[in-house]
Amino acid sequence: MQLRSLAITMFLLMIGSGATAKTLIVLPRPGQVGFTLQGGYAGFTSQGSIGEDFGQGPALAVRVRYRMRYERAIGLSFEGSSFDARSSAKFTDPLTGLPLANSDPLAPKKVTLITSGVDFYKMFGTRTNTTRMLSASAGLAQVRTTLNDKETDFRIPDGLYLGAGGGLERFFWRSWAVDLSGRYLAVFVDGKTNHQLQAAIGLVVYASY
Repeated sequence: MQLRSLAITMFLLMIGSGATAKTLIVLPRPGQVGFTLQGGYAGFTSQGSIGEDFGQGPALAVRVRYRMRYERAIGLSFEGSSFDARSSAKFTDPLTGLPLANSDPLAPKKVTLITSGVDFYKMFGTRTNTTRMLSASAGLAQVRTTLNDKETDFRIPDGLYLGAGGGLERFFWRSWAVDLSGRYLAVFVDGKTNHQLQAAIGLVVYASY
């Protein structure tokens, strides 16, 4: 009899704790805006005006996402990523055209890619604690090269990018969620196409109203 009473008590406590945990999650609704800060890692394939000389590096992104009806969303992304020069890279002096050793003060050490654009999302499971999504994006790509002597060079012109990806938001407290995503970017600069893959994780919070 005591074991039966204990089992019933434990069952009631589990139900109560589950209900309490559920009330801590406040899922976003159409019309709400989410603010995301992500850190990640990205890399170029060895093709294109950037990829043939620069490889992998860290990335930091700020994203704003506006939830719409019918499990859709639109947003803005601002991202900066830095890529180290490949050991196999072959650089030349832009003035003389002569080859540069990778250790030369005028040789590039890394390249910084800054992208700003618009994102379109198709979402799934928006009434659950885990929202899954597919995305498409487009925008501007700015390229800055840092030389070994720490000077900034603009030898690679700015361009455009197109992107596609997928990810999820896992809500854990009120309107706070872990944001996990992966993306592919086609970066068009200097008449060539550069292929970038990236993975990122961060936090997103939706403003209440």
